[in-house]
Amino acid sequence: MATLEENRQKITRIQDALRAEGIEGWLLYNFRGSNVFATRILDLPSHIHQTRRYFYLIPAKGEPRKLVHAIETKNLDSLPGDKTVYLSWQSLEEGLEKILTGMTHVAMEYSPRNAIPYVSNVDAGTLEVVKATGVEVVSSANLVQRFEARWTEEQRKDNFETAKHLREIVDLTFGLIKTNINGGKPINEFDVQQFMLAEFAKRDLITETHPNCSVNANSANPHYEPTEEIHAPLHKGDFVLIDLWAKKNKPDSVYADITWTGYVGDNVPDEYEKVFQIVREARDAALKLARDSFAAGKEILGADLDDAARSVITKRGYGEYFIHRTGHSIGQSIHGNGANLDNLETRDERKIIPETSFSIEPGIYLTGNFGIRSEIDVYVSSAGEVIVTGEPSQEHVVPILK
Repeated sequence: MATLEENRQKITRIQDALRAEGIEGWLLYNFRGSNVFATRILDLPSHIHQTRRYFYLIPAKGEPRKLVHAIETKNLDSLPGDKTVYLSWQSLEEGLEKILTGMTHVAMEYSPRNAIPYVSNVDAGTLEVVKATGVEVVSSANLVQRFEARWTEEQRKDNFETAKHLREIVDLTFGLIKTNINGGKPINEFDVQQFMLAEFAKRDLITETHPNCSVNANSANPHYEPTEEIHAPLHKGDFVLIDLWAKKNKPDSVYADITWTGYVGDNVPDEYEKVFQIVREARDAALKLARDSFAAGKEILGADLDDAARSVITKRGYGEYFIHRTGHSIGQSIHGNGANLDNLETRDERKIIPETSFSIEPGIYLTGNFGIRSEIDVYVSSAGEVIVTGEPSQEHVVPILK
């Protein structure tokens, strides 16, 4: 829990962001933890009961304003600002109109047409009540990522170390497959997964869910995951995809996440290498656009980077087989709260901003045959340098037995 002074400093940073975005105020609303962003950003004391609705308005200039229920009047006392108390639903609406006095528009956790569902934490009925005061509601999507997706310097250092670990585990994992196959020892997808988990433990890394090893047709399912009961064996001549993500076992650590592909043989068949090179070209096209944009001081959106990768795959005749977004924000959760590289499942118009990280992971999935994905992680420094972590990146399908 932050102190009152720390919260005042945070409010000042939020007000700076509001002015930079040209937004008059940020109206944070919560009901029983329904708005995860309000919960985390306001960082209220953990011991208090939050059973009634509250609103907290942070104007671009001036003192914040609170609206709290009569039986929870002290719940926002850790935050600066004037307090209005409501009891009935009528007095809630009156109080809301009062704290919004002078505002023409405010940001809330809302996305027009639900274009970015990850941000939409405020229900439609509450939006109706706010709009009934005559105030326009705009999306807080870019504000949220400023305070949810940006990394501290410690998080950056930890991530770079974790990315190095994952890159080493990729080589060790392919080495395990080679040793077993050459030695005539049975090995399956679950064995490979458990090996990667053991390597995580050795390096004091943790993960939300288990890493993935997919063989042959299983690699054409982007969310396939082997289990102890359901898995496929590995043999010479098989195609293998491994996807691994982890973070340091410490508070506030952030994830690294990479995907590599290999062939259990000495020479990779042309069909695998051909598709891989299309995917690699798409991956690198998105990376180049990000680098060129920051170098030129040009604003770039998550959707723009998706377009850059997707256009490569589409032009090469595989557009229908690229069935997911190009990448996702990375943070304390594997899928973070910043801009995603997406103009397929959603149109993500959030800006890519410094001190944030995202994956670039285009893929081509040929159902019943094989699927190829090449995933790298990118961090944008405070100076706008676009850095690939966990290098070297994959340039060819790995001939595992060579």
